[in-house]
Amino acid sequence: MTDAADHTSSTENLRPLALLAMGRTGADIERLVREVRRRLRRAGRAMAWADLEAAFRDGQAAMSDDLRWRASMHEAGHAAVYMLTGTADVNAASIGLHGLGMVATSANDHLPQNEAWLMNTMAALLAGRTAELLVIGEVLAGAGGGDESDLARATVMGLAAETQLGFSAYQPLLCKPPGMAMSDLALDRQLAERVNARLLAAEAIARNLLEQHRDLHHEIATRLNATGIVSGDELREMIGGAADPPSQTSPMRK
Repeated sequence: MTDAADHTSSTENLRPLALLAMGRTGADIERLVREVRRRLRRAGRAMAWADLEAAFRDGQAAMSDDLRWRASMHEAGHAAVYMLTGTADVNAASIGLHGLGMVATSANDHLPQNEAWLMNTMAALLAGRTAELLVIGEVLAGAGGGDESDLARATVMGLAAETQLGFSAYQPLLCKPPGMAMSDLALDRQLAERVNARLLAAEAIARNLLEQHRDLHHEIATRLNATGIVSGDELREMIGGAADPPSQTSPMRK
């Protein structure tokens, strides 16, 4: 394989391609490479790294400058709060590759899954929306919607804290049926208020962290806006010693 760019090592060549390939199966990647080879063979030239990068990006909808900046701010908010609280390692953050954007994480399994951990995780889920509010002054609908949306996942965690995990200040030993759906919140006003209080507390954690580390958040968003993808190593280099131990976050108990 040749490369029109002046790369200095195979590692440097492969890293951006690996980030672009996130979310694809091995079969997907193999099929894409075969298609690129077949097209270039007909064109009478060898495959370059840039050809693979273009193929990975092919089919991604173009984003306006405004939407790209909003998405960068949103995903940078997630990445910053995940890393500042220590609840997860961020493998990469991207925009324009999988819908509007995504942050790929690996759980820090060595952490105790206590109430502080749960609230910090909820804060990281809400941090994208919170970042939009802080920087832009309004939010897009992307944080909500389906069962895998930020708002849905945070609400499920808040509901579990109040009904199954023993973290509730009200009847903490009473474990509700695991199949309890979020629709039950509409039938139990007191439960809905307790879950909402957790969501507001988690949002406050995210807001405080993003306000305290405004420059860091802006740096991540700026690089993400410029490049489309920021690796975990780059994020860790930017974050330096800014992270606080997650145990410092106050639980909800009154």
